[in-house]
Amino acid sequence: MRVIVTRPRREAQDWVQALRQAGHDAQALPLIEIAPAPDMAAVQQAWRQLDTCLGLMFVSANAVDGFFAARPADAHLCAQAWATGPGTVQALLRAGLPASLITAPPADAPQFDSEALWALVAQRIVPGSRVLIVRGADAAESSPQGAGRDWFARQVGAAGGQVDFVASYQRQRPQLDAVQLRRARAAAGDGSVWLFSSSEAVSNLQASLPQQDWRAARAVATHARIAQAARAAGFALVRESRPALADVRASIESMQ
Repeated sequence: MRVIVTRPRREAQDWVQALRQAGHDAQALPLIEIAPAPDMAAVQQAWRQLDTCLGLMFVSANAVDGFFAARPADAHLCAQAWATGPGTVQALLRAGLPASLITAPPADAPQFDSEALWALVAQRIVPGSRVLIVRGADAAESSPQGAGRDWFARQVGAAGGQVDFVASYQRQRPQLDAVQLRRARAAAGDGSVWLFSSSEAVSNLQASLPQQDWRAARAVATHARIAQAARAAGFALVRESRPALADVRASIESMQ
């Protein structure tokens, strides 16, 4: 079965390789482009203020990579690092952080998201606790604080904590070339399965092909919010899946 992997380029290649090994005709069509932080000085300043933080919440592996790319030579990360899923954990380990400093939902958790992480760290927040959320910025967003879902920050605030934000990378809509556009149009109705791990990827696909009818298209989405975005775009058949490879494979194969 053909699978269209829409993750950013680097992550897409890893998923393409894994799905091909599982016998699927996986193809990469990155619908999010990762660029450096909009304000590198702000990221470096965040590094210099880590001694006041209880914890750093990283929203993704790209957030980790961008944050550590801006690390000043004399800076050290001694605060707790909080991750929403295994990909982010692996990025922290690659960056040299010891596992003892990392908190994340277990590998068999029903979902990898802010809610699952909050259940693990909520009791650590006391009035005055400072948490830094490291996330991305949209292409149109020039603020060094970035943009994204603020559910976790609201929970910290309700518990009496203080939240700061820093954008360690920037998300952009890629400009699809003629070959990619033809592939996307074909995959709208040829039985391919689209793999979405971000609502923004769905939005970027719509923006790239604004006149396309998606009513014959099929998708697997790795979160309920992403699945809802795909349905809103017109995808008639959308399966929700945990973002682990085995679960994604099972969801894809259930469409055969």
